[in-house]
Amino acid sequence: MEILKLTDKNINDTHICCAISDKKCQIGYEKKKEWLKKEFKNGYNFQKVDVRGKVFIEYVTIENSWLPLIGTNFMVINCFWVSGQFKGMGNGKKLLEQCKADSKDMDGIVAVSSDKKRPFMTDPKFLKHHGFEIIDEAKPYFKLWGLKTNPNAEFPKFMKSAKSGKCVNNNGIVAFYSNTCPFTEYYTNELLRAYAKDKNIPIEINNIKSQEAGRNMPIPWIINSVFYKGELVSLEMKVEKHLDKLIG
Repeated sequence: MEILKLTDKNINDTHICCAISDKKCQIGYEKKKEWLKKEFKNGYNFQKVDVRGKVFIEYVTIENSWLPLIGTNFMVINCFWVSGQFKGMGNGKKLLEQCKADSKDMDGIVAVSSDKKRPFMTDPKFLKHHGFEIIDEAKPYFKLWGLKTNPNAEFPKFMKSAKSGKCVNNNGIVAFYSNTCPFTEYYTNELLRAYAKDKNIPIEINNIKSQEAGRNMPIPWIINSVFYKGELVSLEMKVEKHLDKLIG
């Protein structure tokens, strides 16, 4: 199975792995493609194993990353997913090797993950197995994993503003999402908004549309996050059960 790099020339005729057949997420799927087309101009990489499934890796230089990171000359893994029947076949290693090859002139690679495997995050066990180490932390459970290729380089860090784990607005539900993921548009704007209306809870939804907005996040995560009364509830798309536990 070969690795295929998406570009502005082939993206219209190629699927982007996630939400392939989920009609509910069609708008988000198209918005993700539009986001990719813009970011390709900034050197953004979307590499996938050429199969119909979720087997891909996305990465970009730290200078062009939307994540709240401080550092230079490192590659940042955005999304890294190998699922279903494609697990256990060496596809994850193959995709990581492609990222390493594209980072050969850089000082290393970093990835935002967690204390354990969480949805939409790179598996920390996989990162550790391939030589990554924890280089910074942010509340409540974020870990910045790093791998140096230049031993004299200084590892990147989380921005101080992204370490609190709390949202300034503590009135009801506050959600942040970006179109870096095709699922977010539907699950945030449709399901979460409907949930808040049904429970009669104030809701604020923020669509992260720029690097500046991403770097101003209170947590080092831009795909999807939901806060309740200022506290981070979940990074998952379906957060009703998480919220019900808090709301009662």
